Amino acid sequence: MRDISETIWISLPIPGLILDRDDLIREINPAAEQFLNTSARSLKGQPVWDKLFVDAPLEHSFERVRAQQAPLFVNDVDVGGGEKAPVQCSVQIAPLADNSDEVLLLLEPREIADRLGRARSTQSAARSAIGMAEMLAHEIKNPLAGITGAAQLLSMNLGAEDQEMTDLIVAETRRILKLIEQVEQFGNVRPPERRAVNLHDALDRARKTSLVGFAAHMKIVEEYDPSLPATFADSDQLQQVFLNLLKNASEANPAGGTIRIRTFYEQMLRVKDKDGSGRAVPLHVEIIDDGPGLPPEIAAEIFEPFVSGRENGTGLGLALVSKIIAEHSGWISLSSVPGRTVFRISLPVAPADKDES
Repeated sequence: MRDISETIWISLPIPGLILDRDDLIREINPAAEQFLNTSARSLKGQPVWDKLFVDAPLEHSFERVRAQQAPLFVNDVDVGGGEKAPVQCSVQIAPLADNSDEVLLLLEPREIADRLGRARSTQSAARSAIGMAEMLAHEIKNPLAGITGAAQLLSMNLGAEDQEMTDLIVAETRRILKLIEQVEQFGNVRPPERRAVNLHDALDRARKTSLVGFAAHMKIVEEYDPSLPATFADSDQLQQVFLNLLKNASEANPAGGTIRIRTFYEQMLRVKDKDGSGRAVPLHVEIIDDGPGLPPEIAAEIFEPFVSGRENGTGLGLALVSKIIAEHSGWISLSSVPGRTVFRISLPVAPADKDES
């Protein structure tokens, strides 16, 4: 095995597979044999999707990893093989440095107790923050407005040195108000009013709004598939998603850079519903920036509440994005390396009997 120590490969505690250009299993480590409860001899040379089930639209992701030579990470998906019951895992796909046709697939299983504990912890933290915001919103907002007004009045009769203190008071009270509003927004998103929506219309509205505001320092390039059919979504909520992602991309590049908005169609991608049936999500939107990328320890949990890569970030923007996309029967994923961060949204096609709005 080129560039991979045989000792490390054998000792690797998480399941690992190396796939060739046709997605056939070329190598498999002992942890993967145990995970799939199948010997390496019977697995080598077999199509990976005949031996492995992943509850995420990854079948064509290998091609994208090979083409872009960039890794892909998907957090918390069900993975199984053969008669083995699915186990929740974090999935990593990465190109091999010495062969662009081969990819490394790593599966990091999570123990059920840890998974449930983490889910309860996240949900409890979100509920607590939302409940606190609902209970104290008026009690906090009204005094903060008074403090802001008083600080602004005081600053009119102060010298420059003292004005720095009043400016700090105003800035911090506004920051607290913004945090309360974001927590309230996260907890109170109404159910989507879905209808046939042209994705490019929603993207264009978000792009124009961005360029006259937070993305004025950025260049935004459109790479649209003109034949893309309509999706079935709430247009306002989709625009909110795109604005959040464009804002993230802009804030990642304070000195300026390029954001690419790409749309395309992939018929084969499917996700599994709760009832076990497959659901196609062939419409894809990618928002790509050339910023520094996300730290690996953040990328793994970036869609969870209160996880942020920015110093003063609330960690609610991407959690809200993930929540909205999930309520639209869609899928969102992230791939991030220095110089290239890609947020990819996958959505269903609108039913034929729906009129486009």
